[in-house]
Amino acid sequence: MTKKTTHFGYKQVPEDEKVHKVAEVFHSVADKYDVMNDLMSLGVHRLWKRYALSLSGAKKGQRILDLAGGTGDLALRLARMVGTQGEVVLSDINASMLCCGRERLVDEGIAGNVRYVQADAESLPFADDYFDCVTMAFGLRNVTRKENALQAIQRVLKPGGRVLVLEFSKPHDWLKPAYDLYSFNLLPLMGKVVARDADSYRYLAESIRMHPDQETLKDMMQNAGFERCEYYNLSGGIVAVHRGFKL
Repeated sequence: MTKKTTHFGYKQVPEDEKVHKVAEVFHSVADKYDVMNDLMSLGVHRLWKRYALSLSGAKKGQRILDLAGGTGDLALRLARMVGTQGEVVLSDINASMLCCGRERLVDEGIAGNVRYVQADAESLPFADDYFDCVTMAFGLRNVTRKENALQAIQRVLKPGGRVLVLEFSKPHDWLKPAYDLYSFNLLPLMGKVVARDADSYRYLAESIRMHPDQETLKDMMQNAGFERCEYYNLSGGIVAVHRGFKL
């Protein structure tokens, strides 16, 4: 029986191997992840995340899942938004990234209202109708079966809850030549110098190109059962925030 394959960057690999290959990438870059984010985006990733959080509707006392939350950028802010009566679950499939996130939040004095859960986005270990909001920043493109992850998110959201997916997307045509030059030349070079890992950042550039564009991801969210789906292009479409609701 022929194994199903999927993309890992521009390569085709068996579906059951992709999760391990992605894990290797993030184990490799975990300790330099935040530094590289600042370098790669010239700090603009902070503005992208702030804009995404402005769409979250997070309120005191709510439960929020920060999925593929990595080093805790969003979870840190969300924990303050929901307050001591709320709950934030910082979840990531990668133990190295989750460890970095825990250390960061503890250093920032965030403790009682955050849980840390290592989990696969395609099979979330949470009850139905549990969260008021699910956020996922720069993680969906690494998921093998994105439709499964979207369905899992829809399941754990309360009726009236919302999902926010912040992800690299398809830039406007006039940006594409410069963006390609940067992605396939400067980005791996920075990865080599700073993180000592050019290959992982070459994968990053390739994985962005393989990710669904804005309209395709919107359709996927609707197929997963979300309503009132919309997206907001940032930085000329280099990044987009998709939002949908469980009604």
